[in-house]
Amino acid sequence: MAQTEKKGGLLRKSSASKKPLKEKVVLMYDEIFMTEDPSKCNPRFWEELFLMKVYLEYLEGKLETLDGEELMKIKDNINCLFQHCIQALGEEHPIRVVNALQTLCALIRGVHQKNKSTSGFDIINMLVGFDKAELCMKNLMESLDSLLCAEGSESLKSLCLKLLLCLVTVTDNISQNTILEYVMINSIFEAILQILSSPLSRREHGYDAVVLLALLVNYRKYEVVNPYIVKLSIVDDEATLNGMGLVIAQALSEYNRQYKDKEEEHQSGFFSALTNMVGSMFIADADEKISVQTNEAILLALYEAVHLNRNFITVLAQSHPEMGLMTTPASPIPTTPVTPLGTTPPSSDVISSAELPLDADVQTSNLLITFLKYSSIVMQDTKDEHRLHSGKLCLIILTCIAEDQYANAFLHDDNMNFRVNLHRMPMRHRKKAADKNLPCRPLVCAVLDLMVEFIVTHMMKEFPMDLYVRCIQIVHKLLCYQKKCRVRLHYTWRELWSALINLLKFLMSNETVLLAKHNIFTLALMVVNLFNMFITYGDTFLPTPSSYDELYYEIIRMHQNFDNLYSMVLRLSTNAGQWKEPASKVTHALVNIRAIINHFNPKIESYAAVNHISQLSEDQVLEVVRSNYDTLTLKLQDGLDQYERYSEQHKEAAFFKELVRSISINVRKNLAFNTLSQELLLKEFSTIS
Repeated sequence: MAQTEKKGGLLRKSSASKKPLKEKVVLMYDEIFMTEDPSKCNPRFWEELFLMKVYLEYLEGKLETLDGEELMKIKDNINCLFQHCIQALGEEHPIRVVNALQTLCALIRGVHQKNKSTSGFDIINMLVGFDKAELCMKNLMESLDSLLCAEGSESLKSLCLKLLLCLVTVTDNISQNTILEYVMINSIFEAILQILSSPLSRREHGYDAVVLLALLVNYRKYEVVNPYIVKLSIVDDEATLNGMGLVIAQALSEYNRQYKDKEEEHQSGFFSALTNMVGSMFIADADEKISVQTNEAILLALYEAVHLNRNFITVLAQSHPEMGLMTTPASPIPTTPVTPLGTTPPSSDVISSAELPLDADVQTSNLLITFLKYSSIVMQDTKDEHRLHSGKLCLIILTCIAEDQYANAFLHDDNMNFRVNLHRMPMRHRKKAADKNLPCRPLVCAVLDLMVEFIVTHMMKEFPMDLYVRCIQIVHKLLCYQKKCRVRLHYTWRELWSALINLLKFLMSNETVLLAKHNIFTLALMVVNLFNMFITYGDTFLPTPSSYDELYYEIIRMHQNFDNLYSMVLRLSTNAGQWKEPASKVTHALVNIRAIINHFNPKIESYAAVNHISQLSEDQVLEVVRSNYDTLTLKLQDGLDQYERYSEQHKEAAFFKELVRSISINVRKNLAFNTLSQELLLKEFSTIS
């Protein structure tokens, strides 16, 4: 018995004293981190290394533990590893290619972490060496381009895109990432387009490809000629543009569907009242990643496509089945098990279902409708900084659309009618509109509905002045098109007029608070000039003569608001303060509105007195208006149908730099080690031929 215990004790002692065995790949990494060339003792070192399963955490962690000086001592070995990775990309054996791609990811990220330190060594020199940088990076980009364009493994294509996204996003500010100079010189633009034009590749990699393109377009875009901007602006291939539109539509549709599911979930039970009060409260839970990360990246891609490429405007109206109503295919089988990188992409079933042929019984949709629905969700709550940025970008995209002649043509087309179910913020004083009661109308009606909804729901202490200005500008640009082309749109214009008058009322009620932060007279002037546009040119674009009469009725009915506005701006324009000039502009702009009020009010009072009526009905007021147009004198106001066109570089550069920075951080954060896991991936390459 004692002998057994002794044996047991010896065994315990022996096992405790043994050091844990290191994996062979770890031992090989350790050799690379020595100053000696690892291939001196083992000529097959590099060949063997790329047959080993990559230990990403160890390799990247090891790089991060070294300071700049220590890293410089092993610079030759790092250069050698980088060069052998590039050579391995040309190998026939896919396992070596997979391992080389993942090793490159770890190298780039690990070495870039050291670039933040005070050592100040050059990242390109550290990775490849100055003398070989141009040739090495050329070979790397050519290899990635070949892998992306080949008909081979979808898993390899996925890893190539991951590596490219890793390379693009290693710095928060992508314009400071000097490696991207080589991505500009050795373009992969055509490879990205090929992915987007092929249904299979698009289904597997479209999301990553679109995000990658959006980021590359933003590299030093205000400083140099970016080849990706030039090339994107002239793409005219229909399949490619439609493919890009489908990827964007699918990502936004997925967001809309998840929002709707959560909304329905929260509307049941005790918590529905609380949820209704704060709008989309669920954003704070696990879906935050979807609402913020996915859509900021994909929205940027949509913006760049709309802003840079006029041919893409046609894609906005390209019909496809309503994705939320589609049934998914019986067995969608993705060819790669690897989760697409970056920000959470839509699931494969959504993507494949969207490319089914149109069904006569299914409500058709298009990218613009999907985008409008998305906008109606994110614009509900602008208190959160990310959502504020998303809301702003939505309005910038709509601004570009509202300025485009072709976009306006299909927005106002009577033969293109859709039922657009926008999300409306729950409010105590109004009932939720039933989806089934929505009429089919030209798409411009949905855009106007969205603008009216925003105007009505954001009059609060933290007043989003910038968003309001953009909102009014969009309405103005649409009216300019209607006036120019004499489009008589059958729209409930009263809702817009009422919203605008209530906005003026809000500005006056909160004059002191708002003036401490904003020049409210800029916005007030824009609102007044919208009314001037209706007064001066309304007879050319309002649907019926009675619509024009109703405009006058609303101005007369709400005259107290205009009187109060005039009193306020007159007071400030006669004082020698900072608001003298902007207030006086509003004073002059009110001349015709005041003329209407001063002309018709006495007539209405006289009519009431003669007919012994204490309170006139709407019809009676309209009768007075119609019979007294002849004696009304209005002043012709110039420039009402003119506007300054959108310019990104001069006004929005700071916004886009910050937005791209935020997207870069999120994409990098989502490049987690588990998305680069080999276990499932290598099943595709289980044997080496």
